[in-house]
Amino acid sequence: MSEQEKQRKIIHIDMDCFYAAIEQRDFPELRGKPIGVGGSGRRGVLCTASYEARVFGVRAAMPGFMALERCPQLILVPTRFEVYQSVSAQIRAIFGRFTDLIEPLSLDEAYLDVSHWRSDASVIAREIRRQIFEETRLTASAGIGPNKLIAKIASDLDKPNGQWVVTANDVDGFMRTLPVAKLWGVGKKMQEKLSQHGIVTCGDMQKLDKIAMSRRYGRWGVELYELCRGGDAREVEVHRVRKSISKETTFSEDVVGDLALVPELRRLVAEVEQSYQARYTERTIKSVVVKLKFADFSRTTIEKVSSSVDEILAEALLIDGHARGGGKAVRLLGVGIRLADEEDETQLEMF
Repeated sequence: MSEQEKQRKIIHIDMDCFYAAIEQRDFPELRGKPIGVGGSGRRGVLCTASYEARVFGVRAAMPGFMALERCPQLILVPTRFEVYQSVSAQIRAIFGRFTDLIEPLSLDEAYLDVSHWRSDASVIAREIRRQIFEETRLTASAGIGPNKLIAKIASDLDKPNGQWVVTANDVDGFMRTLPVAKLWGVGKKMQEKLSQHGIVTCGDMQKLDKIAMSRRYGRWGVELYELCRGGDAREVEVHRVRKSISKETTFSEDVVGDLALVPELRRLVAEVEQSYQARYTERTIKSVVVKLKFADFSRTTIEKVSSSVDEILAEALLIDGHARGGGKAVRLLGVGIRLADEEDETQLEMF
């Protein structure tokens, strides 16, 4: 970790079950009950689930019918994105009382750089959470650390309605025992691969030098070398302009045949649509993109101009992309949209 990182104080605020909490706040009859937001209709998926529903294994992005199988008493409520956006604006205004360095990640979470404050960052985080509850009657959790990586991991360690602090002096000990699954980009497949090499914790990974990590895992291995030591030089990006919205799934087993991929494609399209409706409706959609990674790790990305999140078009792109790959079994499927930006029409890597 660089000396600059050690001087930084980064807070990651994450609202607790944001959509579900708003519904339970506004409709007292839903309080204390398992609810899922969204998920209605034959193809509907959940945006989120209340804590009462999560104990049954119900989670965000789960199809509604599957959620009801796991929790028959689940109450499905329709989304009210205009309300969520309004509450999110309230919360962001509270952030603005403490710093101008705010990087929203979604309606319900953001990074805050409070390095300019002399006060302890944990005191600031506690006051932010207090004001959020006082003004919205919603709870938030917080992670405090010297960089974005650690702050985000920490915010998940004392949920709901708690906070966790990792100081610069604590980083080495904190990272050594941290499961590699907590690092971004390390999904189930990568966990399995690492486990085969005896790597379960970041401490295990730290035993390998940068050259060994590069040889085993390529460019991603070099990044993991830094991440497993708690290194993250990224600044809080105040004016970040999002160029795309995408969702993807890595299958636990390779999928054979394009028709077998269609249900998962539809779920991903629905997730992308929900993300777009939640925050980006003022932005014009330029195109729809489908990405396929095959069992032999070759990949193809198909893109076509569209002004909407078009499920039929996405299915056509899936069939086309699968054919271009020679009909090979698929290990990863991704769906996304590109957003127009008048100031900068360059295309960025989506997935």
